[in-house]
Amino acid sequence: MAQTVFIPKEIDPSEPRVAASPDTVKRMKALGLDVVVEAGAGLSSRIPDSEFTKMGAAIGSVADGEHADVVLKVRRPSDDEIRGYKSGALVIATMDPYGKQAEVEAMASAGISAFAMEFMPRITRAQVMDVLSSQANLAGYQAVVDAAAVYERALPMMMTAAGTVPAAKVFVMGAGVAGLQAIATARRMGAIVTATDVRPAAKEQVASLGAKFVAVEDDEFKAAETAGGYAKEMSKAYQEKQAAMVADHVAKQDIVITTALIPGRPAPKLVSAAMVASMKPGSVIVDLAVERGGNVEGAVADAVITLDNGVTIVGHTNVAGRIAASASLLYARNLYAFLESMVDKTSKTVVVNPEDELVKATLLTHGGSVVHANFAPAAPAAAPAATSEPVSTEPGLDAAPEESLAADAEQPTKPEGAA
Repeated sequence: MAQTVFIPKEIDPSEPRVAASPDTVKRMKALGLDVVVEAGAGLSSRIPDSEFTKMGAAIGSVADGEHADVVLKVRRPSDDEIRGYKSGALVIATMDPYGKQAEVEAMASAGISAFAMEFMPRITRAQVMDVLSSQANLAGYQAVVDAAAVYERALPMMMTAAGTVPAAKVFVMGAGVAGLQAIATARRMGAIVTATDVRPAAKEQVASLGAKFVAVEDDEFKAAETAGGYAKEMSKAYQEKQAAMVADHVAKQDIVITTALIPGRPAPKLVSAAMVASMKPGSVIVDLAVERGGNVEGAVADAVITLDNGVTIVGHTNVAGRIAASASLLYARNLYAFLESMVDKTSKTVVVNPEDELVKATLLTHGGSVVHANFAPAAPAAAPAATSEPVSTEPGLDAAPEESLAADAEQPTKPEGAA
């Protein structure tokens, strides 16, 4: 009997995306898996049930989750959803587990194998599975569209018989995936674009998209990148110089887009209230990190606010979900690629190999326990054996790697469709 993959409708009313597409349903069927899609799961992503059934899926209800071997989701399942899954089921989603220890332990107690797609390692083999990059790319694009809608002026320079409309000045803070796509989109729309990042390698990436790089480029900056391409934390003196330069630059901009995120930590504050106050009436700031506390002082999650000085701060959450029809197609492809890597082509069953590097990186809970190193309960420290040698206090090779302090905390690749 074929194993069953279940795609539920997301219960969060603010989440319009779906974890499968007609294309991925067709591909899963080709792997020998049965696919059940909850009725209406794709409607908010412009995918009617009929499109899934054309590719071989059955349309079901929430109750079908009880029999599923694999559940594909956008967001971490709620307690009610977890109770509806059988023990041993694989649940693959964006789990957002930091600060959610109780929720992670609930999945372990239910006996499900939970995979956090946002922990996918940045290796060549896993590029097609990288949900952070696929969704950040769209968020960067949508940030510019949202900014343009609120700005209520033309972005490109226009020369007419009645006069000249000047090009809008757009400043992008962070040149990760979202930032690079924002740069590319703003350039395509005719804006004058500048950008900043704390990684020296970002300068070339920004320039390749036709934007000007803005940073304090001293000796410390030139050495501010690890061998792995991540940013090092800068000294207090450098941060002060960079902040002064950025403050002066922000005051001259029409649109500012901030994209800085650090996994597992609050978003760093990049734009102070004083910087916001220095901007011209009618200026716009889009804060893509507002879900994590925001990069902009005064930003409010799920709100667009206009301050007394006429500056508007856009604080949409789930920005990729604002273009769900595109976001779902990419997200579904990410999930399918990961699922395919675990399907045994002979038995046509899903097999979890704990030694696989992709599984090691993403598996949160398995066999009734929390197994991910960042969330598993710490083992009691063993008493050191009697010895005349000093005991090392150096961290082992399994210590958590240094988190990226680069804006976006995303893979710094050139966005799709960039010039």
